[in-house]
Amino acid sequence: MEFLMKICLLFLCGLISHFVNIFFQKRNQQCYMLGYECFKAADDRKLDTDACVKVVLRNKNLGLDQYRFLLKTIVSSGLGEETYGPRNVIDGREKFPSENDAHAEMDEIMFSTLDTLFEKTGVSPSEIDILVVDVSLFSPAPSLTSRIINRYKMRDNIKSFSLSGMGCSASMVAIDMVQQLFKTYKNQFAIVVSTESIARHWYCGKEKSMMLSNCLFRNGGCSILLTNKRNLRDRCLLKLKCAVRTNIGYDDEAYGCCIQVEDPQGYQGFLLTKNLTKAAAKAFTGNLKLLLPKILPVWELLRYAISILRKKSTKGQNLSFNLNLKSGVDHFCLHPGGRAVIDGLGKSLGLSEYDLEPTRMALYRFGNTSAGGLWYVLSYMEAKKRLKKGDKVFMVSLGAGFMCNNCVWEVMKDGLEDTRVWEDCIDEYPRKNLVNPFTEKYSWINDECLNFVRLDDQFN
Repeated sequence: MEFLMKICLLFLCGLISHFVNIFFQKRNQQCYMLGYECFKAADDRKLDTDACVKVVLRNKNLGLDQYRFLLKTIVSSGLGEETYGPRNVIDGREKFPSENDAHAEMDEIMFSTLDTLFEKTGVSPSEIDILVVDVSLFSPAPSLTSRIINRYKMRDNIKSFSLSGMGCSASMVAIDMVQQLFKTYKNQFAIVVSTESIARHWYCGKEKSMMLSNCLFRNGGCSILLTNKRNLRDRCLLKLKCAVRTNIGYDDEAYGCCIQVEDPQGYQGFLLTKNLTKAAAKAFTGNLKLLLPKILPVWELLRYAISILRKKSTKGQNLSFNLNLKSGVDHFCLHPGGRAVIDGLGKSLGLSEYDLEPTRMALYRFGNTSAGGLWYVLSYMEAKKRLKKGDKVFMVSLGAGFMCNNCVWEVMKDGLEDTRVWEDCIDEYPRKNLVNPFTEKYSWINDECLNFVRLDDQFN
């Protein structure tokens, strides 16, 4: 009996030790956000109505049918008058961009946001242990990470990664990569730079499905400072609770719905097909099936199980889960990919206009800035003083692949109110009227009697 008791005691001690090790291991594997900075270009880079018309009319490949398509697309895009375009496009050099144009675009975004981030957080570039840069359409040699390392004279043992080809959801991929590295390396500082190269990828052809990108994508980006140092948790803004990545590239339709190609005339651009909505639904549905059990309370998990059973008994990819997501989430930071994207996500998740306001306003003010877009939405929430300690922020990103990469952050302290890129305009938002001026100025293009006369006037 005494021997049996010793065996049981040893087993119990071993079990306790195991759980204690797991507890402390998880404590040391946290991913905290110390700060982030979004990019804001100079005012002379704004693509207002008149600037957009000049760009459109420079494209001699376009005809009346394309003009009408562009008018309809721009009016319904959800973008306003103050989004920013690349310098070479503003200067009229979009048809023949150079390598210098691409590097200048990247340097301005990366270095301006990093300079501000280092200054505000007090962290020196020499202290950075991990560096991840995600830019889908520009992958030079040396890499953009090497360009940053050279600029700031970072350490020679820094762990650097350059991600390309992952589209608008790349920032969440980079964040998840850092989180995984934090599980192996202790007491680390990590930088994530998320942006996109627009300068060399402005479409100059006439294919409607490839002209969409010109109407939606604008200059922007963000640099984020992360750490797993527990002694800095009181300084942190957010803590990463969980992240789930889904890639349905095995599906041919999904793979090809958002892809870089050349048109029949040889113009390179980004093709967005009608299958995009279907692919987004499929990827988003699959992602939520994994993510929701991690963030919802027990009473909602039961309803989740019921929704899955109902899903299996119906055909198609219906995104409506009939769940109260607000039982586990306080704020919704959605990818500002376009008005249709926001409307679709809002409807499927059962969100109110208050929930969608940050995403709509980020799209209206800055446009679709690809991988950097989510951080403009988060910045709006912070500038509007919405974030309180303990709140959960649900980030949703969709991108080429086709991928859906989502995560949930927890707000670590009260008093988050840095206005960042919204400093000079936050009091003007939310805008009640989001009507694009194109409607008033150029609706005549749909008039069969007048359009030919006015088109001639525009060219002359």
